[in-house]
Amino acid sequence: MKPRIFGLENEYGLIFSPNGRIYLPMEKVLGYIFEGLIPNSWPSNAFLVNGARFYQDTGCHPEYSTPECDNITDLVIHDKAGERLLEACLPAAEERLREEGLSGEIYIFKNNTDSLGNTYGCHENYLMRRDVDFWKVTEQLIPFFVTRQIFAGAGKVLKVSGKPQYFISQRAQHIHEKTSSSTTSSRSIINTRDEPHADAERYRRLHIIVGDSNMSEYATYLKVGTASLVLSMVEDGFTVAGMELEDPVKAIREISRDPTLKKKVKLDDGRQMSAIEIQRIYWERASEYLETQPHDPVLEDVLDKWGRLVDQLDDDPSQLTREVDWVSKRLLLQSYVDKKGCNWDDPKVFLMDLQYHDVKRTRGLYYLMESRGLVERAVEEEAIQAAMSVPPQTTRAKVRGDFIRFARAKNRSYTVDWTYLKLNGYWEETILCMDPFSSVNRRVEELVSQVAGPRFYR
Repeated sequence: MKPRIFGLENEYGLIFSPNGRIYLPMEKVLGYIFEGLIPNSWPSNAFLVNGARFYQDTGCHPEYSTPECDNITDLVIHDKAGERLLEACLPAAEERLREEGLSGEIYIFKNNTDSLGNTYGCHENYLMRRDVDFWKVTEQLIPFFVTRQIFAGAGKVLKVSGKPQYFISQRAQHIHEKTSSSTTSSRSIINTRDEPHADAERYRRLHIIVGDSNMSEYATYLKVGTASLVLSMVEDGFTVAGMELEDPVKAIREISRDPTLKKKVKLDDGRQMSAIEIQRIYWERASEYLETQPHDPVLEDVLDKWGRLVDQLDDDPSQLTREVDWVSKRLLLQSYVDKKGCNWDDPKVFLMDLQYHDVKRTRGLYYLMESRGLVERAVEEEAIQAAMSVPPQTTRAKVRGDFIRFARAKNRSYTVDWTYLKLNGYWEETILCMDPFSSVNRRVEELVSQVAGPRFYR
């Protein structure tokens, strides 16, 4: 099994709640957040010293893209580091508001929908081989991604015909196509944009835009881990025969609307199967595949956890309040409804739905559960804190992070992208970094090792 590069992109929801009636454009609020992450002399679309990218996406959403990771655990760590970085910006941003004569609170949510019905994404990126047939791979993957929401969904209360209903996934109702090159107008399960950020003759990027943003580390670990395992399996010729869905878009929505997980969807051959049954078939095939591969403790752990989750979901989903976001959130909301004797259309229910995703750990409901030991963690908090400033040490992200730290220390203007590093101005130099697996670059090492000298200053 060949190594793989992973990345996650999370678009965050942003709300400013003023103490008063003064309206402040959201661009202004976002600008204050940028000031906390990026020095004033650098643009509000930049890479950070940990190798990640932070920028403003469509609709004034702050977006955090993890650095390149070559293992799933690092990816979970750096995904959480994005939350911590944004949380850390809040006090300074609110202080900047007070300096402007305003007061209020800024809320940042790691979710996928707003109160107006707009959606914003969590995009998964998997480096894949160029020499395999992309379209055959996508046909094999679509049934897996349609049904993966049963353990990777974040949960959402929506009104249907005026009545509140609990959905498994936030993104499912916003998917319109099986595959598409667009991420907005014709939102799809698999995005076909061919942008590998690497040697295009050897690689392409599998860009998945159907998944929810997860607060649960455990869910993120399995969301990415199972997808990577299935992708490797398909790349190596272990196909899953006869699982094509008659209408994947209809199926993903139908599955999301049924928290009992009993709903059966129609396959091309006329059979009907539940999401659990489809996931179990993929798990069985993945088990056969791993038996042919060298020992891989991480993927074997993923396989074990995946199988146990599917069995528990089949038995009783409420067993998984520690691991699965949509189950955890539903428990919180149901407990409130039972305690207050209210209905699910109570405004507080919708507010709690949103509060579950608040990245501020002293008020977010997910973090309230975490503080009480009610959720399963997948990584150590110490590793998350370190990842706020330290890139993965085994990928191209280390080179990028070293370069940015050097350029800032020397007060040099620079331009950075996924595949190149550039010192601007006098003694301008561009360094190409086309291999995402390479954590070493001779020229960057030379720059970093140099003693401070006047020619490195503006």
